[in-house]
Amino acid sequence: MARTIVAVDWGSSSLRAALLGDDGRVIEERQSQRGILNVPAGAFSEVLQITCNDWLIDPDTLCLISGMAGSRQGWREAPYCPCPAGFDDLVGRLAWVEADFTRARIAIVPGMSCERDGAPDVMRGEEVQIFGALSLLGGAQQGRLVLPGTHSKWARVESGRLLAFSTFMTGEFYALLRTYSILSRTMPAEDGPLDTEAFTRGVAQATTSGSILGSAFSSRTLALFHRMREEALPSYLSGLLIGEELRAQGVDAADGMITVIGSQALTLRYELALLSRGIPARRIGGEATWRGLWQVAQRMEQVQ
Repeated sequence: MARTIVAVDWGSSSLRAALLGDDGRVIEERQSQRGILNVPAGAFSEVLQITCNDWLIDPDTLCLISGMAGSRQGWREAPYCPCPAGFDDLVGRLAWVEADFTRARIAIVPGMSCERDGAPDVMRGEEVQIFGALSLLGGAQQGRLVLPGTHSKWARVESGRLLAFSTFMTGEFYALLRTYSILSRTMPAEDGPLDTEAFTRGVAQATTSGSILGSAFSSRTLALFHRMREEALPSYLSGLLIGEELRAQGVDAADGMITVIGSQALTLRYELALLSRGIPARRIGGEATWRGLWQVAQRMEQVQ
């Protein structure tokens, strides 16, 4: 029986919600700045009510939430699902919650964990995007994917199972270097539009330098010796850091197509970086989250 599906992407700084049709298409979207860091303890039900109460009137409605709402600081901790794991493993580990304003069923999708270099790594929300992207790609069962952001995630999927992933604090390091390091002294106050030439030059520099600790200072010296315009320096630094990410991952043309998932601005940079190294790339936007949560709902219907 068809039911109303409400999909919620609840992160640290923002909340996105979508009302989905029977075929998974988005009927309506809403957004709020009430990420989990802006929600007082015990107020998650209230925030959800404010955001989409009219979507949750029918008791047959299913609301699925991904992201940091399942963290220790969120609504309810949803224990990580260890890799390797497939879509059914996520569905089987849903954490159910109750909201006093509705009788709709509400569940939080668990994040994933893996072991990397002797230490644990985790993700929350990206796992839904990964499986959603594979669905959008015609039900692909394997691939290498990257999800750019403050903490970028690289993942490998084989036979429909997420084998492992790794996290890079690329976006956070950019903000730290851009704002608080000596490099900020020669940069403009605002980033401005992407300078493609400076960006790809940064990617190339990272590829050959061997370490971001050695190459980062060139963001200052190129300006000091008038070899790069100050307006281009933020793009160059961005290229250095993303290039370092690619170098550390060891990606090359032999890996085949890389799927980049996320916002248009960030996925464009990663696509440019990959193409500059001869690596084919394709981009998928925020629709991956909605498709992933819709897929969870469909799988629940099949196993009930």
